[in-house]
Amino acid sequence: MALGARLQLRQRQTLIVTPQLQQAIKLLQLSNLDLQTFVEREVEQNPFLEHDGPSDQVVAPETFTDGIFKNENAAESGAVPDLATALKNDLTVEEAYSPAHSEDWEPGQAEGNWGSASQNLRNDGFSDISDFADLIEKPRGLGDHLAEQLTLATRDPQMRMIGRYLIDLVDEAGYLRADLEEVAERLGAPLALMDSTLSMLQTFDPAGVAARNLAECLALQLREKDRLDPYMMRVLDNLDLVGARDIAKLRRVTGLSVEDLNDAIAELKLLNPKPGLQFGVAAINPVTPDVFVRRRKGGGWIVEINQETLPKVLINQTYYATVSGSVKSDVEKSYVGSCMTTANWLVKSLDQRTKTILKVAQEIIAQQDAFLVHGVRYMRPLNLRDVAEKIKMHESTVSRVTSNKYIATPRGMFELKYFFTSAIQSSGYGEQHSSEAVRDRIRQMINAECPSSILSDDQIVSLLRKDGVDIARRTVAKYREAMRISSSVQRRRQKRSEMTSSMSA
Repeated sequence: MALGARLQLRQRQTLIVTPQLQQAIKLLQLSNLDLQTFVEREVEQNPFLEHDGPSDQVVAPETFTDGIFKNENAAESGAVPDLATALKNDLTVEEAYSPAHSEDWEPGQAEGNWGSASQNLRNDGFSDISDFADLIEKPRGLGDHLAEQLTLATRDPQMRMIGRYLIDLVDEAGYLRADLEEVAERLGAPLALMDSTLSMLQTFDPAGVAARNLAECLALQLREKDRLDPYMMRVLDNLDLVGARDIAKLRRVTGLSVEDLNDAIAELKLLNPKPGLQFGVAAINPVTPDVFVRRRKGGGWIVEINQETLPKVLINQTYYATVSGSVKSDVEKSYVGSCMTTANWLVKSLDQRTKTILKVAQEIIAQQDAFLVHGVRYMRPLNLRDVAEKIKMHESTVSRVTSNKYIATPRGMFELKYFFTSAIQSSGYGEQHSSEAVRDRIRQMINAECPSSILSDDQIVSLLRKDGVDIARRTVAKYREAMRISSSVQRRRQKRSEMTSSMSA
């Protein structure tokens, strides 16, 4: 058989994902804070982008009446067919996000000296008014407090380095949430040196800091008070029995009398199970809603975007015309054209992002109208596919839109993902029940139970099935534990203890 070269034409369709289109897709899942950071970086890097003042192009609120949303402003801006189509079909090809196609970026890592103008002094000798906040002494955190003690505790550079690393692993409550062997392997340090450094940290103020569990935390505080005797160690080794108030078994395990055991438990109650919280917690960014929902006169709901969370940027066409008319080399022309293309895509992507969020929020409110009117017991089971089919978009696009987005309703502020709940079958031929609504029913049943008649999980199952909810006992137990509600045995003991305390008082 002879071998030879030949030409062959083949035609096929492929989805080409440009870096700008990848960027538009990624913008969907950013929170408003991360979006502000990303846009700020783009404005610094792109000479044709600049911040806009109060925007006159306000997205018209949508009203929902009789099952139909109506735009209160009939004039709409021009659509972006390519981007809108991409959002509908979604980009599920993982290769589209590979580094070979574009430079990946992460929100919150913008470079540049932001706000440098506020650092300059005015002509009258006074700094900008915002700088006065820097003069106020900020409260010291737990990490700073421990780092100061580490400097005084040892001069060994290795112990200082290990100690600083371990301090960074201590959480807000004061616990060391790390495996010491893994940290030793990561740092390439001997385990004995790690143990000695940790022992040193555990002598720092506040007492109980750098403990790896509750028993060790309480033991460190008792050692500080010189009260850590063998009997107290036995009690600490059985904290689960202390929490369950199983005094009979505690007596058998520890060998203590009832009086000594009560004294030991009373002493444990005086200790601080979370010593690090006295230094405060890490700063938490306040949640700002991305969407507002309010009642409309005559019925229905008005859904509108929070304009304050939208970054306002515009393209400086005048500067672009000036620069493009003066460039001569091909490199300069390529740079100017690339910046202008990026600027146009960013503006279009932000506009499409706003419209997509509004569209998804409208459908969620339409689906969960009963929740807004009557409460959580009337929340309908809802998944991403239900919303995606209604608005003719891909499920993963809806998932990106609902990530890190919050909606303010008359019943409070919720993350958009809150409205997506799994379905629980009805015991008859009725509609399915939302898992969130079933959780609320379980919570109300337990809150209303009498001390003399504590409901078991099986009894809760029977009551729910009478109401038409087909649910298994293990599901009730899972929901109860997720709501941090004790078992029926523990609740019965707690009720009896409270009744005994009130009678003795």
